[in-house]
Amino acid sequence: MSGWFITGTDTGVGKTRMARWLLEALARADQRAVGMKPVASGCRETAAGRRSEDAEQLLAASGVPADYADVNPYAFAPACAPHIAARECGVEIRAEKILASFRSLQRQAPWVVVEGVGGWMVPLGERLTLADVARALRLPAILVVGMRLGCLNHALLTAAAIRREGVPLAGWIANQIDPAMTHVAENTAALVQRIDAPLLAAFPFQPCRNDDAPPAAFPLEKLFHATRNVD
Repeated sequence: MSGWFITGTDTGVGKTRMARWLLEALARADQRAVGMKPVASGCRETAAGRRSEDAEQLLAASGVPADYADVNPYAFAPACAPHIAARECGVEIRAEKILASFRSLQRQAPWVVVEGVGGWMVPLGERLTLADVARALRLPAILVVGMRLGCLNHALLTAAAIRREGVPLAGWIANQIDPAMTHVAENTAALVQRIDAPLLAAFPFQPCRNDDAPPAAFPLEKLFHATRNVD
């Protein structure tokens, strides 16, 4: 075990924020770690090339000066589903290229925090899915549940799909993304009863900023313990 794969119940549920907070917690614990965003769409053109804001956040929070091309091997300008963006750019997303970048990062730091794109089953090509990539990386998954109306179904389906792919589920995070959601505690409790993995943390709604800090300490020791139990 050399890291985690951060996935979510949907896009916009806080995967980047959780991945960044995890990297920052590892740095505070004197653990060398690096972030990775294998596939990103909606990237902007810069003097240094096409860049993803998510990948840049992970790189900034990393404890090593990794090559951006390894952190984000597939960066697409169209702001749409990655398989559509890749097709519009005339590119085929290949798991082999992602694995090569991942191994390069592994040589630079003992921990690699990989953030997925969208949800667990997002297509990356005609046959390749994000779940295929996660399985190939051989990392335990952390599921970020965007706490809002409808999250119970999304969370349970995603947890079941992760198990079905044979990927260990180290734990899950309840991240409130709708400030108006009612009965947050009751919904969280329903998921605790039904997801066969520990609840690592429950974060209340917090306006998203690129430099924000978690409202409570990121549960690093709890994550280490849960990960050892799934290895």
